[in-house]
Amino acid sequence: MLIATWNVNSVKARLETVIAWLKEASPDVVCFQELKCEDKAFPAQAFEELGYNLAVHGQKTYNGVAILSKLPFDEVRTRLPGDDGDEQARYVEAVVSGIRVASIYLPNGNPVASEKYAYKLSWMDRLITHTKGLLAYEEPFVLAGDYNVIPQAIDAKNPADWVNDALFLPPTLAKFRELINLGLTDAVRTLDPEPGLYTFWDYQAGAWQKNNGIRIDHLLLSPQAADRLQSTRIDKHVRAWEKPSDHVPVLAQFGA
Repeated sequence: MLIATWNVNSVKARLETVIAWLKEASPDVVCFQELKCEDKAFPAQAFEELGYNLAVHGQKTYNGVAILSKLPFDEVRTRLPGDDGDEQARYVEAVVSGIRVASIYLPNGNPVASEKYAYKLSWMDRLITHTKGLLAYEEPFVLAGDYNVIPQAIDAKNPADWVNDALFLPPTLAKFRELINLGLTDAVRTLDPEPGLYTFWDYQAGAWQKNNGIRIDHLLLSPQAADRLQSTRIDKHVRAWEKPSDHVPVLAQFGA
């Protein structure tokens, strides 16, 4: 099974680009983030015509996540547990052919001095608690998405540029390590420890042209999913397409 994650940065604005990539890559399951549209405005027909089933949790103008699957969904959850008052659409989870997959759009957290950073850390605590529960099932699962976390200095072209950013602050990294240390595997890093792997290039200051990127889109695997991991790749070339997202797809291939 080929599972992918991609922050599309407005699914309607980049629909042609997204469709072109789906036809090229043909993932079995793909997690989208930052849809920037409500469920009723999601361009479902375009994806259904490619053979995908849809699980969408949208929000007008902001956020929004989805899972597309060529296989039927056995179960769908559209909220991260832990805060019934949280109205931000940042989490959707589904079971597909025995593998649980979540599409995650973790809060950015900037500016750090605002309530947005406290919300980021609180959201990470909720994710940690939920993941503990999932691990108890001892089943294969993939937590895929835009984590808005630069895990290590090696994951940024210029790490010094990010030292005061919510994506790279010590409390952020501590929460991410706490999540990983539950027993999860970073799919990309476990197979490729080399520098120069990025998933995001800002639209500003010629970041793409200078390859001034960061790696913030991750697929985190339960031990049972890690045992089935065969390969990973980052479709960096998509960033050079017309009307690109500032993120690119990250993919992992799993065996039976």
